[in-house]
Amino acid sequence: MTQAEREQENGKEKEKEREKEKEKEQRGVKRPIVPAAIAEPLQEAIQTTSIIVIHPGSKTLRIGRATDNLPVAVPHVIARRHKQPGQPGSRHEDPWLLRDGLNKPESTEQRQNGIKMVDQAIWSKKMSNGIRRTPVSAEQARAYNRQIRPAVLDPTARVKWTNTSHKPDFLVGEEALYVNTTDGYNLHWPICRGQLNIHGGPGGSLTAVLADLEAIWSHALQKLLEMPLKDLKYYGCILLVPDIYNRQHVKEMVNMLLNNIGFSAIVVHQESVSATYGSGLSSACVVDVGDQKTSLCCVEDGVSHRSSRLCLAYGGSDVTRCFFWLLQRAGFPYRECQLTNRMDCMLLQQLKETFCHLDQDISGLQDHEFRTRFPECPVLLYQFRIGDEKLQAPMALFYPATFGIVGQKMTSLQLRSQGDSEDPHDEHYLLSTQSKQDQSSKTTTDRKSLPKPLGFDGESSSQCGEPSERGLHSQEVELGHAQGECLMGGSEVEDSPSALLSRRTAMSQFEGKALGLDKAILHCIDCCASDETKRKMYSSILVVGGGLLFHGAQDFLQHRILNKMPPSFRRVVENVEVITRPKDMDPQLIPWKGGAVLACLDTTQEMWIHQHEWQRFGVRMLRERAAFVW
Repeated sequence: MTQAEREQENGKEKEKEREKEKEKEQRGVKRPIVPAAIAEPLQEAIQTTSIIVIHPGSKTLRIGRATDNLPVAVPHVIARRHKQPGQPGSRHEDPWLLRDGLNKPESTEQRQNGIKMVDQAIWSKKMSNGIRRTPVSAEQARAYNRQIRPAVLDPTARVKWTNTSHKPDFLVGEEALYVNTTDGYNLHWPICRGQLNIHGGPGGSLTAVLADLEAIWSHALQKLLEMPLKDLKYYGCILLVPDIYNRQHVKEMVNMLLNNIGFSAIVVHQESVSATYGSGLSSACVVDVGDQKTSLCCVEDGVSHRSSRLCLAYGGSDVTRCFFWLLQRAGFPYRECQLTNRMDCMLLQQLKETFCHLDQDISGLQDHEFRTRFPECPVLLYQFRIGDEKLQAPMALFYPATFGIVGQKMTSLQLRSQGDSEDPHDEHYLLSTQSKQDQSSKTTTDRKSLPKPLGFDGESSSQCGEPSERGLHSQEVELGHAQGECLMGGSEVEDSPSALLSRRTAMSQFEGKALGLDKAILHCIDCCASDETKRKMYSSILVVGGGLLFHGAQDFLQHRILNKMPPSFRRVVENVEVITRPKDMDPQLIPWKGGAVLACLDTTQEMWIHQHEWQRFGVRMLRERAAFVW
């Protein structure tokens, strides 16, 4: 044997010895609960210039490069040509302002009771000059409005229906909204109240909804951002999801973005945390009033407090529908207006944004005017007179009975995962192993007084050969639990079943009827663990989304929180601050802006899920890489 061969042989023996030493060491070390199956490959850092931020809302999609000042906003709607045009009943259109629970026998009574509470609240609060408001009844406006007839301004409107003569398979955004109902297209809104809009009607299956999302997002990328889909393999994507998310829906969207649209990598983050990044706040009680849902969550140092998450099934579109009902009560002169008509819904949305407010100092009957501009119709000018309706409609957010929704679940919490076959080490696994650990620790305590059995070499059995299955399992659980705490942060540790049960019991009374916005904020803050955290949250209530964009909303909400907060905190909290326009930004854009800020952070590099990792490990990557407990 040559010298070189001897050295090679010695090297192999030394390597074997080192491996044996490692094995011995590992026998005495607690192993993590999750096997280290997912390696951490060396990836090139993803640059901010090649990141797209996507914030999907129920009515508006906001999408743009992380380096853009503002995102592109697209109506989140698609019109699909149906396969058998002309057949009776074949056309379908997802409702815009209508929803389930409005036509129950109790709806009218509930609405009337809600209005009485609103009127009482309006009367009880004095104006800034110290005088109480004089209530204005609907009858005072009705007599005037009933005699109004519209004036024709222009015999032909400049607004046109979307040209569908080339028979495209689908149309997206504004083009979809202006498709004529006679052209043979179905209209779909793929997201409803923050979740995928899955229903029993045409186009309501999970597959169809995901296909709609893919079509809308691909269109926005190609046509509005001018990015060929083939170039997306060089781009990463930051996807913002609701705080109370559906795991299956998030999983399917991630799969669609990576495998179908073709992004190279993705980061999934929560809207509330992103809103704090976008507003430059380290901690805040985030109140996101969207078009169809209102979500609340306390965020502290970039971590969303799971116990404080709350979702209310109402938003801006419910205020619009309530305003229409109040206008009808006051003799609205545009008598043909229907909630089933898409053009009328767009008009009502515009009227709400123009006239509604939360300023108690504006009172009395006032004259207003508006124009109707519909395709193939003359432009008409209407004059009308209204009083308290402009204040009553937005106040319905604080007295949700006014919406007249009966028999619907109106309040949601983050519930435990139902489990996923692709993720064997999910929280169900953790719970089952935790109970085994509890049993084994009790057994260990009982046996501590007994003498240790000796192994064949005279040493205790725990040191001979492989550790016992029970002891090893106990060690795994201990380290896995501690490791989970490090990853989650103290506030993100999963709720114990008893804690979750008590929260469900406390909230069950609210599921049929919604909490008012001010009460929901107080409940959300009260769910925080410490008084110090609660004090922080009262001092920083951040309102985002487009559902509370009313003049006077900031002062109005601040007044109600001050009046209803627990007396013990009034002495501790220096000032209750409601922030509606941080840095003078549009509150609708703040979560998206936060996603763009997230793209610039060094810590984000650890959150990227790359396409090849997703294809290999699937949903397990979300548990490994998401910045929140999956």
